[in-house]
Amino acid sequence: MNDSDGGAGRAARSKRADARRNEETLLDAAAAVFVASGVEAPVRDIAAKAGVGVGTIYRHFPTRADLIIAVYRHQVEACAEAGPALLASSATPHAALGQWINLFVDFLVTKHGLAAVLQSDNAGFETLHAYFLDRLVPVCTQLLDAAVDSGEIRSDVEAIQLMRGVGNLCIGAEHNPHYDARRLVELLIAGLRLPPG
Repeated sequence: MNDSDGGAGRAARSKRADARRNEETLLDAAAAVFVASGVEAPVRDIAAKAGVGVGTIYRHFPTRADLIIAVYRHQVEACAEAGPALLASSATPHAALGQWINLFVDFLVTKHGLAAVLQSDNAGFETLHAYFLDRLVPVCTQLLDAAVDSGEIRSDVEAIQLMRGVGNLCIGAEHNPHYDARRLVELLIAGLRLPPG
């Protein structure tokens, strides 16, 4: 391989990395707008938050469903990657669990609008739900196990139970500005603590 081929390869990798970063910026902006305004928020609001033109969003995501599915997958991955990072950087495993559950709440508030958008595509929704469980239940299990092992929380709660409980507390949060799902979830996580021995 001559030097010019190496340069072309580096340029292509750099361009792909830039494209990935740009797409992540779009998805982060869309997720923030969806949390604040719901999944039916105008695309122009997402474009403004991302600092791009509306055409850029449509070029990446031709339909609203494409954008919502991409945001969903992006948030699942962000939640999955955050678990181990929070365990490594938090003062205690219980603190890491609480921070991770806050990310999960943000994700769930976005996710609730997904069903309406994908009503005509049950298979697509089922596939996304399976992906969600496959990626996030093991992360929640790891966080719970660490908090149990450190003696901070009770040991009789399974990840899927906790995630369902959090999910149920989030239902309706996007339709009622006076309903504070995060506060209720905070009380649930506090209730996992063992009394000081």
